[in-house]
Amino acid sequence: MRCTIAIAACVVLAPTARAADLDVHGYLDCRLVAHAGERSYANGGLGKTRFGGDGSDATCVQAAIAASVVLTPALVARADLQYQATGRDEFALLDAWLRYRPVSTTPLRWSVKLGAFFPPVSLENDAIGWTSPWTLDSSAINAWVGEELRSIGAEGTLEWRGERSTVSGVFALVRSNDPAGELLAARGWSISDLVSGLGSRVREPDAYAVDNDEPVPLRFNPFLENDGRLGWYAGASWEARGVGAISLLRYDNEADPASRSRGASPVLSWHTDFWSLGAQSRIGDVVLLGQAMSGSTAIAPSPFFSTTTDFRAAYLLAGWDRGAWRPALRIDAFSTDQLPRSIDGRVREHGTALTLALNWRPREWLRVTGEALHVRSWRNQRELEGLPAQRDDTQLQLGVRVVF
Repeated sequence: MRCTIAIAACVVLAPTARAADLDVHGYLDCRLVAHAGERSYANGGLGKTRFGGDGSDATCVQAAIAASVVLTPALVARADLQYQATGRDEFALLDAWLRYRPVSTTPLRWSVKLGAFFPPVSLENDAIGWTSPWTLDSSAINAWVGEELRSIGAEGTLEWRGERSTVSGVFALVRSNDPAGELLAARGWSISDLVSGLGSRVREPDAYAVDNDEPVPLRFNPFLENDGRLGWYAGASWEARGVGAISLLRYDNEADPASRSRGASPVLSWHTDFWSLGAQSRIGDVVLLGQAMSGSTAIAPSPFFSTTTDFRAAYLLAGWDRGAWRPALRIDAFSTDQLPRSIDGRVREHGTALTLALNWRPREWLRVTGEALHVRSWRNQRELEGLPAQRDDTQLQLGVRVVF
């Protein structure tokens, strides 16, 4: 109810806001869902989908509002607020930033961004609230980014705009993301659309909590600063009209793996770094997106124990972009591997996912999406709950999104 009232209020205020150089957009997303069989990671299980535990339901799962204001021709402020029905119905601020980009009359252009924002990792999730215009659920890579990564700091971008192509470079110094990587180690990858807001507390698998003698449910805030160190990322991209684009990013949170937060329930730091390579192109009416990520996350909570989890994932998406109907097909592959190999019961996983979505946009303000998601995964952590390591699961959704 709170979500519906907030969205309705913004619809009423939007025309006035635009007249004052304040631009407001948003959506309300309601769905019919046939759950996957395994208990969802969102409820403390080891399932790879957002909705699990069998059964079906109809609910308004989320809503988002994005507001931006042009303060001067060179200065823009933006913030994204999201509501998600997660069993702990909550509003959360996803990002909030200020960007200064002087007006340029030459091919060279630069900008500086300050605040809290997503790192420039995704070619897939470019809509409001870290969502995709192609599917309801994000790829494994971008589902993880939405849950555990946020850049809080300063980002600088330099662009060279040629007649046929644009080359750009980006560098950022960031903080308050020291626990990032814990989810990949504790539960592995997921295929989902849950996004963590600043200050949110994400849930660990119950099997992980029990194995570490922690209370159930076990939650933690991934956006903490534990060691006073600055993390960073740097990247480059090339885009050519009529050809496509390619981007490369290196990310390192530079966290001290021996550090932790203060208090009765300290949150450990994970030193997480990765490479991300993405590309997109268009062949006629077919849009192609692809991305691969490879990295590691490590902790050393005591002088007598340390461990590293290597992680890899990739996806390829093909979508038909013509008229009101937009079908899309995406294939994901993912894996994690805990090291050293001498650890007793070290956790490993590998899997694939197939997503088929059909989008219908009969009006500018309405999007109807049917989606089938099938995930096949092997994770030996399931054996701690007396379950087989191998699992096949299918989740079906019919979503209606009202956009303003």
